Amino acid sequence: MQPLIELDAISFSYESGRVLADVSLSIMPRDYIVLLGANGSGKTTLLKIAVGLLRPASGRAMLFGRPATDARARERLGYVPQRAVISSRLPATVMEVVLAGRAARRRFGGFARAERDAALHALERVGMAEFAKRRIGELSGGQQQRVLIARALSSQPELLILDEPTAGVDRDSQVRFAQVLRALNSEGVAIVIVAHDLGAVAPDVRRVLALHQGHIDEISIEEARERVGLFVEDHPGHGEVAG
Repeated sequence: MQPLIELDAISFSYESGRVLADVSLSIMPRDYIVLLGANGSGKTTLLKIAVGLLRPASGRAMLFGRPATDARARERLGYVPQRAVISSRLPATVMEVVLAGRAARRRFGGFARAERDAALHALERVGMAEFAKRRIGELSGGQQQRVLIARALSSQPELLILDEPTAGVDRDSQVRFAQVLRALNSEGVAIVIVAHDLGAVAPDVRRVLALHQGHIDEISIEEARERVGLFVEDHPGHGEVAG
């Protein structure tokens, strides 16, 4: 079975120092993974290399059997970056935000009925269809996050990657978020979450990866709970703001 993501001996440095040192890992179909690490440990850098948004200093990054920098490989990927604060004055509707997830596959013209149906289906999967005509800036943080997941799902990805998706989201919204991911994974979507702790997804996770001082280890869920303090301390080594 071909890995969805395959990283082989990846290294990466910023001016302030090395972030990743000889990191190797494989992510397989139907995986449900949480990648843990402290602020500045290199989690976001690793994700960006995995999806071809950064080039490693050394090593090889493959996405769906292609070089990760090949844009065609990303057509099968749903990527939800760290949540930004969305202004209440943003005029875009929820439907327009979700349709933007299909725009990368289009070269010209408007959206066909089938594409709008796919966007609405993605909203239904995350429980947000009734908000399709609302402005996204009017929604709560948890609701906005579910809309961004729907945007990623609208292209029907085989792999969904989420970078600290529950940061700043209340506990009830985290539980609803975990229910959405559980259903997606049961339907065959592989999931990778970057976080500081397991949170509400702990009962569903199959693998836990820990990134610390440039190296990655696979650990048990029990060990992840015991080491939670390690993953929330600030990392002293470099200036990667985004984790």
